[in-house]
Amino acid sequence: MIRFLARRLALGVVVMFLVTIAVYVMFFAGNAENIAHRMAGRQATPDVVQRVYDNLGLNRPILAQYGHFVWRLLHGDLGRDYYHQVPVTTILKQAAPITFSLAIGAAVIWLVLGVSAGVFSSVRPRTLADRAFTTTALFFYSIPVFVLGLTLLYVFFYQLTVHGLAIFPASGYVGLTSNPYEWMRHLILPWLTLALISAAAYTRLSRTSMLEVLGEDYIRTARAKGLSERRVIVRHGLRSALAPVVTQFGVDVATALGGAILTESVFGLPGLGYESVHAINDQDLPVIVGIVIVAAAAVILANIAVDLMYAVLDPRVRLH
Repeated sequence: MIRFLARRLALGVVVMFLVTIAVYVMFFAGNAENIAHRMAGRQATPDVVQRVYDNLGLNRPILAQYGHFVWRLLHGDLGRDYYHQVPVTTILKQAAPITFSLAIGAAVIWLVLGVSAGVFSSVRPRTLADRAFTTTALFFYSIPVFVLGLTLLYVFFYQLTVHGLAIFPASGYVGLTSNPYEWMRHLILPWLTLALISAAAYTRLSRTSMLEVLGEDYIRTARAKGLSERRVIVRHGLRSALAPVVTQFGVDVATALGGAILTESVFGLPGLGYESVHAINDQDLPVIVGIVIVAAAAVILANIAVDLMYAVLDPRVRLH
């Protein structure tokens, strides 16, 4: 296990190193004065541009500039947002808990709903319930995120508020430590928006995987031994069928942690996705670079976690 983890972490470091090279080439390669102007923002004064030029070491050779960039990243320095005159880490520290709350809460909902519906459909194939779950999954899978989000706002915010039931707020965020109840109340509709669409994919994936597993010889052997159907499905079938689900789950959670742009925009949640949209509109490149680095790290860590989960879920997998 330790050797396997060490190899995966080493591979993750290599991938992250390649990501830093790609980011540096995209954002920092080219004429030094143009880079300083882009990093300083559209409204920067000549003094700010000169400060950016000096801080980034753009008068140095390209390898020295890249080394300085990586050295700052290793020390947790993602640069400075010259548009708002604050460190990029300050913006990310404010936005990250919002995105984390949205992504983790929605992930729990879509995993429970999607896997439960998929397993239920797989053990009753071609029945009315199976067709109902499949049709519902296709329906939600086909809906754009912003359409579902606006529909939920219209029904559960506007209509309820008009009729004197102000249960769900339209937008905004309250920290978990400040008021847990308000935190949950502000996130219920965003959670459902993100979860219902994602759960549809997990329903189809879980159903397909379970149908394949339930046709395996070891499932028939388990049934022949007299094991209960529930134990056969949960312990022997579901455990093996979850491997592709875990793979997809790791990627989806990592993507959501990088910023659920549409969901955060619809509900006015100032998370990483919301900040990235504003950074692009303002041409605030330091913030964009910081979000790209954080999102890449989230994807890499999620894939390492997925590899470790394989051995826990599927006894046929061994860590070497």
